[in-house]
Amino acid sequence: MAGPMRLYDTASQTIKVFDPEISTSMYVCGITPYDATHLGHAFTYLTFDLVIRRLEDLGHEVKMVRNVTDVDDSILPKARELGIHYQDLAAKEMKQFNKDMIDLNMRPAFTEPRATESIDAIVNLIKQLKEAGHTYMVDGVTFFDTSTFDSFGSISGYDEETMKTYAAERGGRPDDPKQRNPLDFVLWQPSAADEPSWDSPFGVGRPGWHIECSAMVMSDLGETIDLHGGGEDLIFPHHECEEAQSKAVTGKPLARHWMHVGMVAYEGTKMSKSLGNLVFVRDLCSKYDPRALRLSLLGHHYRSGFEWFDEDINKGVERLDRLIKASQCSKGPDSSSLLSSVRNALDNDLDTWSARESLDLFAKETLEGVEEDSNAASTLSEAAALLGVLI
Repeated sequence: MAGPMRLYDTASQTIKVFDPEISTSMYVCGITPYDATHLGHAFTYLTFDLVIRRLEDLGHEVKMVRNVTDVDDSILPKARELGIHYQDLAAKEMKQFNKDMIDLNMRPAFTEPRATESIDAIVNLIKQLKEAGHTYMVDGVTFFDTSTFDSFGSISGYDEETMKTYAAERGGRPDDPKQRNPLDFVLWQPSAADEPSWDSPFGVGRPGWHIECSAMVMSDLGETIDLHGGGEDLIFPHHECEEAQSKAVTGKPLARHWMHVGMVAYEGTKMSKSLGNLVFVRDLCSKYDPRALRLSLLGHHYRSGFEWFDEDINKGVERLDRLIKASQCSKGPDSSSLLSSVRNALDNDLDTWSARESLDLFAKETLEGVEEDSNAASTLSEAAALLGVLI
């Protein structure tokens, strides 16, 4: 069994032992359902799926909550553009997302709360922030006052100029004259005429993005959780703001460990909807075995990010074919160390490349005719299952 796991922690910028209690709480930021699941999503959720599988292998019961941001500044304009109700758009994309997760053999979420179903918790959290002196209102917009939170920036470690840059790129408004400080952020805002709205002590309107996740984390998992994660683009402002507003109310850190996944580019270019170069999971899975896609993604370390090339899937197909053929052989190489090799690689900050290579080398030796061990096939299948590849 070995263990415990060692994982990089964003806040401390070090690889730390991750050895939570048997009942482990994890929150992974989910999608805003206004478009289909792309490779960046797949790479992120694969990373946390592997953490869950290894923790379960070590005897943990993992409660992974993955939210649905079904109301924010991304989904509402898209629904307006398409001329459909925002909830109809969310339902359509969530149906596809769930199919993609099943196809890729991802562990299901313990709960999957929606922002629109968490309004009471969101409003209550903002009320607590107001009572503690962390908010102000201008023209009907309620802001979090970052000057009241001394450790703002502790998750990202970014300097103020970097935070301003990322805030402007990722939904913030550092140049908004309504804000007292450039890095302040919206907790509640008036809704446009065609947007959903709810009654609140701060006026009729809708929540800001960051407050939604804080409310959902604490409602479903408690004030401090074992691990919080998502793509590295969420480090700032999203996760930084989550930590600030949560700790401002509870006095406790929101998470003991922060984990983030690198971005995926496409053939030398940033992958983005605006560039029209997103690679969708549904398209790949309609042409290839989803296990081949999973094996392809396993060749990249979660923190590094990578470029996807169309021919990459072919290598995954070849690896899958070897694994399947090897699992059908009656004998193979000595399998006594295969499971420990895969486990040790996962424990080493999710070294999926080494874990995958251990499987592939074993499969190659099996197909070359090495016949030492009658348990080889079953051990290979067990080791592959640790990586979520069922053969």
